[in-house]
Amino acid sequence: MPVITLPVLAAAPMSASPQQPSFLVQLIPFVLIFVVFYFLLILPARKRQKKHAEMLDQLKAGDRIVTSGGIFATVVGVDEQKIQLRIADGVKIDVAKSAIAGFQEQPQ
Repeated sequence: MPVITLPVLAAAPMSASPQQPSFLVQLIPFVLIFVVFYFLLILPARKRQKKHAEMLDQLKAGDRIVTSGGIFATVVGVDEQKIQLRIADGVKIDVAKSAIAGFQEQPQ
């Protein structure tokens, strides 16, 4: 059976080991990922949150709203932390301001 030999690379003396990239160069991909996340996720969420807070501040009696639980109602009274809603004739409930999802869509 013939013996097959592979050429052995001569062990050339290695000069200095390759230099490691600096810490700042290694940090660049993480910074870029954070910037992308900021513009795609964080900034739009902040804008939505700010718009929702402005909507809650502008609520007044007579506005037709939808709660986050899906209740359609009319605003009867507005307080600092809660809102009184009329959900049917003679039926009023108090809900937290944060439970208001938005205004009802007007039928066209």
